[in-house]
Amino acid sequence: MAGCCKQYTSGWKFPTVLLCLYGLFANLKPLDPFFIAYLVGPHHNLTTEQVTGVVFPVWTYSYLALLVPAFLLTDYLRYKPVIILQGLAITTTLLLLLFTHGVPAMQAMDFVYAVCTACDPAYYAYIYSVVGSEHYQRVTGFCRSITLVGCTLGSVIGQMLVSLAGVSYFNLNIISVTSTSVALLCSLFLPMPSKSMFVHRTMAENTIEMPPVELESPHSEQTQSATGTEIESKSTGSNKCLQVFGRLGKEMKECYSSMKILYWSLWWAFATAGYTQVINYIQLLWEHVEPSQKFSIYNGGAEAISTFLGAILSFSVAYVKVNWDVFGELALTIFSAIDAGAIFFMVYSRNIWMCYAGYIIFKSCYMLLITIATYQLAVNLSMERYALLFGFNTFVALALQTILTLIVVDPRGLALDIVTQFIVYGSCFSVIAGIILVRSMYLLIPLYCKGPVSHLHNAVTARTNDCGLNAPAPA
Repeated sequence: MAGCCKQYTSGWKFPTVLLCLYGLFANLKPLDPFFIAYLVGPHHNLTTEQVTGVVFPVWTYSYLALLVPAFLLTDYLRYKPVIILQGLAITTTLLLLLFTHGVPAMQAMDFVYAVCTACDPAYYAYIYSVVGSEHYQRVTGFCRSITLVGCTLGSVIGQMLVSLAGVSYFNLNIISVTSTSVALLCSLFLPMPSKSMFVHRTMAENTIEMPPVELESPHSEQTQSATGTEIESKSTGSNKCLQVFGRLGKEMKECYSSMKILYWSLWWAFATAGYTQVINYIQLLWEHVEPSQKFSIYNGGAEAISTFLGAILSFSVAYVKVNWDVFGELALTIFSAIDAGAIFFMVYSRNIWMCYAGYIIFKSCYMLLITIATYQLAVNLSMERYALLFGFNTFVALALQTILTLIVVDPRGLALDIVTQFIVYGSCFSVIAGIILVRSMYLLIPLYCKGPVSHLHNAVTARTNDCGLNAPAPA
């Protein structure tokens, strides 16, 4: 019986199901679409200025400080303990929202939430350490799509409870705590991986057998053996970090030696920084356009529709017959321009329904683009390099977002009002679209001049092959 149980849990289905259940319940939070309304409502009674300039920046700065240590700790501890920490952090965040009040308490809440988001790489990398490479494509689809399902269900449930049953935001918070507690419980039963991507792998690769040495006597044999063990222990302890960082540096250098990967990564970092700012502060814009105290808000409906539409568009990428090597960067240009237009549309319409429509367009377009970018990077990299590239791109995006927060939002910077902030975000996406347009024209115009579109693929493939990074794509 024990052998059968061990065989069952060592397969790919058991950890995948548990991780999907964790992702579902961790993201099924009916409170999320009404988070700002909850903070500025009678339960917490904060002002929008306090939320914008004092509370929210804590998350951005803390996230930046925690991301790299969390990434290294995730790999060293082999994922599962960090996933448990994430489940504990997200539940603690909601409990702080339930039982504490005031600006300092909400700043502490945002710091704990930063711990939660810094642990995200553990969720997305765990599954690759417990299943074979032949299952990578399937489990990736399951684990990523289930988070969107959780967000969509949470938004729909929250909107229905608020609009149809008149449930308070406080009670939505209680439901969210219950859901995340289930996620935490699921994380406890995840199988413990026996390997990691970098730290333990690097230590194994750098283990060198000591050559045999002729010894003169049994006494000298014991002395040299003890001395050799001590030296080896000290050397291992002192060089462990250098070995890991050396490997990481070498891998990153090889990743970014490809101009194609470099440009897609730059778009990823800049666009993600702007996207995160919009997502973080969109409810404040909605609150400015139509205060929740005077209007029956439908934030949950907007979140549900945008997430569902984004999931459909992302899923369709696998079936649309487009040569992304040729037209991928042109797609980045077009949809980045649409994102910029959607932001300006939200700002200047000053109508809550137009704001909802603009947000749906913005979020779904970004989710489509990030899927294309993910695919373009993954097909040219091994899974280990992709995990590293994802982490470093996220770090750069967060650094850019921190700079943007410090300049635009923070009271020590310009402390712009919410409308002007979104004008800045729209301008950022306009600049991104302009830069990528120049790059796409640089690729397309010479190729069109040489011949019909049928020759484009060969030309672009030749450019890609010159980079020397065509590692096998994930199975």
